[in-house]
Amino acid sequence: MRRFLLIAITMLSIQASAQINMTVQLPPTGVMQKAQLWNLLLVSASSSSIWVHVELRITDAQTNQPVLTGSSRNFYIARGAKQLQVADLAPITYEYLSPSADRNANGLLMAGSYMACYSVIQVSGDASSLAAEDCLPFAVEPVSPPLLNNPADQSVVEGNLPQFAWLPPAPLSIFSDLNYDFTMVELRKGQSAAEAMQSNIPVYHTTHLKDQFLNYPVSAIALDTAKNYAWTVTARNNNQFAAQTDIWTFKVKGVAPEKIAVNSSAYVQLKKELDASAVTCSETLQFGYSNDAGDASVIYELIRLDAGHSIVKSAALSLEPGMNNVKINLKKLDLKTGQSYLFRLKNGRREYWQIKFIYQ
Repeated sequence: MRRFLLIAITMLSIQASAQINMTVQLPPTGVMQKAQLWNLLLVSASSSSIWVHVELRITDAQTNQPVLTGSSRNFYIARGAKQLQVADLAPITYEYLSPSADRNANGLLMAGSYMACYSVIQVSGDASSLAAEDCLPFAVEPVSPPLLNNPADQSVVEGNLPQFAWLPPAPLSIFSDLNYDFTMVELRKGQSAAEAMQSNIPVYHTTHLKDQFLNYPVSAIALDTAKNYAWTVTARNNNQFAAQTDIWTFKVKGVAPEKIAVNSSAYVQLKKELDASAVTCSETLQFGYSNDAGDASVIYELIRLDAGHSIVKSAALSLEPGMNNVKINLKKLDLKTGQSYLFRLKNGRREYWQIKFIYQ
């Protein structure tokens, strides 16, 4: 008898599940409000009305981590097709499982790739059973991707340390943690910019930039005036890809370093921003630094400005408040005559103060 009842219940469950078909009408990409998640078409083959509700679970497609869940009110569905929107299912109860999720009921989903899984639950008294389910992927992307701004495409840049700038994607409200990856590669003869970006090892690459600009660092590989370069910027929300700019190209005109002769008693002031000038020195590097940060000591580095950009020396330097005139003994270091070097210190404000010099 028990076996017969179990078989009967199972057959009824299968029959109930087969009575409802669900079609989710979800845009595959674009900016999306939470209300758009609830555009559904339910088709019932049952001869009588069925009491149901809809459950939704959104997960991150990359990490498989849950983002949010939602559950509609209970409602009747009669035989035939029924088009449903958020107003037909309200009130909807949400549970937010990600700190980046917008908790506004009419808010936008954050940029990223997702998997949406829907379940239609048939309710009969205190019992409930799964009547239909469906899962489908979708992506939230900005209406406008980030746009490169400077240097212009196919331009010739003055100086060896170009400055890059771009415009953010829109709308900004779909980003909880907007950051950028910057990539620059050499553009070889016969290559398109896209081929170079896909195939070549980056000349310079950095991630998690918060600003929409980048000053090419003096510690990076020196740019060659005989070569062309391609660059692009990728926008991310947290670690999720959001959008990418076009790929632009440029070349550097270069500026010959200006050698500044310094006598043995002179102190050259450190700078926050570097230019193409360089001082010459032999046994001692003498510089002035205004200790406005009030640091008792800082760490300094001597860096060889060649392809390797190796650190020759790193040490602590004691300072007094106000202006400091400092001498660094170079005699015991393995410095090469005619080679360019960078001296820099980092203060308590996380600022770099620096100077380039040529060892003679």
